[in-house]
Amino acid sequence: MNRSIGAALAMLLLQACASAGTTASSSAAGAGQQVITPAAKARIDSTLNAFVSSGRVAGASALVWEKRREVYFGAYGMADREAGRPMRRDVIAQIFSMTKPITAVALMQLYEQGKFQLDEPLAKYLPEFADVKVYAGNDANGAPRFVAPDRAPTIRDITRHTAGFATNAGDPGVGTLFRAADPMNRNNTLAVFSRQLASVPLSFQPGTKWSYDISVNVQAELVERLSGEPFGRYVRTHVLDPLGMRETRYYVPEDARVRFAALYQRSAAGPLVRVPDSTGKAFNTKFWPLEPGSFGFTSTLDDYMRLARMLLGGGQLEGVRVLKPETIRLMATNHLPATVKDSSFLPSKGQVGFGIDFAVRVKPPASVKENNGTVGEFFWDGAASTLFWVDPVNQLAAVFFTQVVPFDGVLHKGFRDAVYGPIVPSQISTVQSRP
Repeated sequence: MNRSIGAALAMLLLQACASAGTTASSSAAGAGQQVITPAAKARIDSTLNAFVSSGRVAGASALVWEKRREVYFGAYGMADREAGRPMRRDVIAQIFSMTKPITAVALMQLYEQGKFQLDEPLAKYLPEFADVKVYAGNDANGAPRFVAPDRAPTIRDITRHTAGFATNAGDPGVGTLFRAADPMNRNNTLAVFSRQLASVPLSFQPGTKWSYDISVNVQAELVERLSGEPFGRYVRTHVLDPLGMRETRYYVPEDARVRFAALYQRSAAGPLVRVPDSTGKAFNTKFWPLEPGSFGFTSTLDDYMRLARMLLGGGQLEGVRVLKPETIRLMATNHLPATVKDSSFLPSKGQVGFGIDFAVRVKPPASVKENNGTVGEFFWDGAASTLFWVDPVNQLAAVFFTQVVPFDGVLHKGFRDAVYGPIVPSQISTVQSRP
């Protein structure tokens, strides 16, 4: 069934591209050319409609700004299929890991104030990490061995997922300890989370691997310690309110829940099944002690686009500056050396490295099967298959919303090809490895 849906969707996307014209702006076109042409708008419309009509999503919406103006908005299908509520511009969606770039902005404001340096040991500011150990395999009896780190984890490590933190109870060697510590319990404050995480040995030596972990929650606790304010309050006061992002929040008030999109899961048989609200919306319909930096915010298309426009604008939006241009450039620079091994899913994003809470595109696509994008672009996505990116070359920012789990990268490939046009041979990189 999944293969049938995928094949049907692929056919619909091919038909969409054919009907809208397949020679529109490519991601390699460069500055000065318009990306979102009438043909591109038709392509995006057809693609979003295909996502819905194929049954891959219940609803999908997208917003694109180019050269300082809105050039595309479209919404198809249902935000809440059972209630008959259509996908609209003001729909509130769970953005999951697209919370991370917001945390990055908060942290880097403190960097600009001289509160820390990226290569300083994390323990200088969070002393609970001073004596952390590293898993070093099992001994002859099968018991895990733990050794001192070759070097201390740094703040740069927690911004690029190279600190070595355990991620879940399934991590080799440390999963049992992670489960016992239970750092991600929603009833923990960030301070408790940090202490409990620090009690769990690292999964690998700092700086040796890229492994998507919960270090952005450590960033959130660092914001608390350095600013003297609760993380949620700091972000509201210094990031969200200045940018006019009034609908980006953890808790969705009752009077706004009519706009809160349902979460859907693709079943083993293929069709979408609604995740019960008591589970799918539990984090955002109750106040919890935990204010995570790595997930948890809800937002609307327009709200999140304000963040993307600020990033595209070099740290400024509508006369309000929240970061310096040089800080944005630092965040959008690849910080992964070639020696770092990808032990997670980063290569599935294409020819990318990683900056400060963003993936950074460092080479053109290596095949037509890769996600389309421009070298220099920075982006991230969320567990419910949401996506945003900032393309400085074309002065473009895009936000894509849907609410479907598990994460569906096919949607992102389709949407990106709709925006830029299908990948053409001149865009394909002959160099496969990340620099």
